[in-house]
Amino acid sequence: MGVGAGHFHSLIFTYGTLKRGFSNHVLIQDLIATSDAAFITVCLTTAQFPLVCGPYRVPFLLNFPGAGHRASGELYAVSARGLGRMDELEGTGRGHYERLPIEIEAAARDGARRMWAEAYFAHSSYAAALWRKSGERGYSAYTEKEAAGYVKRKDRPQNQSFLEQIQLFVSS
Repeated sequence: MGVGAGHFHSLIFTYGTLKRGFSNHVLIQDLIATSDAAFITVCLTTAQFPLVCGPYRVPFLLNFPGAGHRASGELYAVSARGLGRMDELEGTGRGHYERLPIEIEAAARDGARRMWAEAYFAHSSYAAALWRKSGERGYSAYTEKEAAGYVKRKDRPQNQSFLEQIQLFVSS
């Protein structure tokens, strides 16, 4: 099914483990296989946003426009069903991430093209603490270098929630 077919519900900007070559991209591959997602392009945020790593080298985009760098990532068109699966992975119902609007810029043959999408930002309940913990410095991209030491969810302590792991990380 083509991107313009009306089947897709949302445009999602991915900047971390959902990108090609990273551990959670398997979800995107599954969604593409079931026609619930399609790759659109590589892109950048139009504004600067902090991109930091939290516990277990998990990437977080912080909703502090003007701080950090323009973050690079990938844009996907996603169906409503696919969006539900992404929301589940990102823990939007559990206070892990918030899916919020973001303006991105994609390269086009006739110059840069700006558009609105959505991205999974660190939940506002802990975003400021993550920014402080990072020394108020972030990355422009989540690459293999930043991902070194990433621990998959299944390999993390199972006796703590992800929010508890975040709280321990920011308080250490």
